[in-house]
Amino acid sequence: MTRTINLRNSLLFAAALFAAILVIPQFAHATDQQDVAGAVRAKLNKSQFKDVHVNVDANGVATLSGTVGDYENKADADKIVHKVKGVTAVRNDIQVAGPDVSDAQLKKTLLDKLTYVSMGYGSTFDAITLEVQNGVVTLGGHSHDYPNRDSALAVVSTTPGVKDVIDNIEVDPVSPMDWNIRLAVARAVYGYPSLNRYAIDPAQPIRISVQNGNVELYGVVDSQADKDVAYMRANSVPGVFSVKNYLQVAGQPGEKQQ
Repeated sequence: MTRTINLRNSLLFAAALFAAILVIPQFAHATDQQDVAGAVRAKLNKSQFKDVHVNVDANGVATLSGTVGDYENKADADKIVHKVKGVTAVRNDIQVAGPDVSDAQLKKTLLDKLTYVSMGYGSTFDAITLEVQNGVVTLGGHSHDYPNRDSALAVVSTTPGVKDVIDNIEVDPVSPMDWNIRLAVARAVYGYPSLNRYAIDPAQPIRISVQNGNVELYGVVDSQADKDVAYMRANSVPGVFSVKNYLQVAGQPGEKQQ
């Protein structure tokens, strides 16, 4: 009888121990989730994130929801949460609750801002494009370096009415050969008498992009003759492998020329 009771007690103890082994990891896992979520909330404890909500799942994926005042705050929240220990990924569902601006007006505002960001000697070698759809801004084209690309992104991110930003800007390769070709093409194009007037307004130059010896021309010129001459002058530079002429003639649709 005593042996039976001892056996029964042993079985009950083993069952309880097994149950505890199962429960403890689940409890610890839940505690870890709470700790990560708490750490995320602590990092976002700033006035611009007061309407942002956080949820962290069992895999460490942090989902951000709620609203912020402008797109820059949405992007900042994403960067901050990515750096929190224990976060494996971020799902950013934050909505930008800033003013509603029509796509046409927003595009005009951004083009004006980017025009004057993209001024100056080095920016002649940037050709950044912009499209707007339902407040979502897509930046494309080329930049000759990362600082200029980042400046364009910063301008767009802080503009009221922007709901989201898609960065498709290509940063051209960095090489002494390409840099020398940029300078040589600029001298060839702007040094020609009928084209040097495009250097007078630094906000609207003929823009020159170079990738591994391949040249692309962007911007707006006054006539087909100016477009053709710019192409020929660029194509005459030693070391240039090819020239694509994306210059637009004022009042006419753009054409591609090999």
